[in-house]
Amino acid sequence: MNQKKYLNRYKSFLCSLSSLAEARKRDLTDDFVISGTVQKFCLTFDISWKVMKDIIVGYHKVSSFASGSPRETLRMAAQLGVISGDIWMKMLLDRNALTHDYDGSLARDAAHKIVELYLPVFEDFRDTAARYMDQMEKDDKL
Repeated sequence: MNQKKYLNRYKSFLCSLSSLAEARKRDLTDDFVISGTVQKFCLTFDISWKVMKDIIVGYHKVSSFASGSPRETLRMAAQLGVISGDIWMKMLLDRNALTHDYDGSLARDAAHKIVELYLPVFEDFRDTAARYMDQMEKDDKL
């Protein structure tokens, strides 16, 4: 596995998550803040499932999982114990709905859910992924 690619993706996830966490300090009644929170959530989610795919392929050596769609990746990550619970599937459904929320009607409720419910899930995954990344980096150096 290309060491630089998976580490760069993981670093992008960390940056995106850090930026999303700023929403905790912002006014979630402001339309601009809501819009930014939703956009950062979608980006953070998209990077996170790709990091999961890197862990599945690079650490767990599961190469039979070729297509690697978000849904397939989440299922495999749960099966391997990389993530737990069904909240990731709920996040996927919300991410999919939000990408087609052209008038912003879903965004206001979603912004609160993102900050209160999904942000801690991303932060838990950050900690889990860090352990995998450390081990994958060590294995690559051997």
